[in-house]
Amino acid sequence: MKKSIFKKVIALSIASLLSLQLFYMAFEAPIVEAITDDILVTLTVTSGITITSPADCALSPAITVSVNSAICSSTWNVKTNNATGYSLSFNAQASPSLVSGGNSFADYTTAVAETPETWDVPSGNKEFGYSAFGTDTPTGTWGTGSDCGSAGTPSATLKYRNTKVALVAISTRATTTPTTGIDTTFCGAAEQDGIYAASGSYQATVTATAVTI
Repeated sequence: MKKSIFKKVIALSIASLLSLQLFYMAFEAPIVEAITDDILVTLTVTSGITITSPADCALSPAITVSVNSAICSSTWNVKTNNATGYSLSFNAQASPSLVSGGNSFADYTTAVAETPETWDVPSGNKEFGYSAFGTDTPTGTWGTGSDCGSAGTPSATLKYRNTKVALVAISTRATTTPTTGIDTTFCGAAEQDGIYAASGSYQATVTATAVTI
């Protein structure tokens, strides 16, 4: 009798264990197999540069027997998204650059050739030169002025040099510009000192060239 009861207990225990195992197997989370793959998202931003076309630079007031100097200004705005920035240069189409028929103003002379200096025309000379200012224009080279002068008198805080047929670097930046661009102002100046410039309509062509670097 005891053996029979014992056998029944064992049988019931085994049955219970099997039932529990089947129960857990039924509710156990299934094994999930996963495989992954990546894509690379790419974008090309094309480098570009623009420059405005300002109004011509009319030297004023007119030089006469009693008015000895005249100034003018023109401002170019450069925009670029080039990662390494831009360079802006000026050059003239001829030397001397300010001419009227067979008459001309000499290109501005400096103590050290082609090194900008404060405006000063020696007696007995008539000369034409320029300076520049702007956010990207180095003040060590071109002076600290923020305007071209007043009443026909060149700025005392800018530095001037002669125009040149070859390109002369004016402004540079090693990054993109703001979306509003960067202004660089050309300041032209002409003066007669102890000599009269012959009457006439004088013209000089100055070109601004902006390039990515």
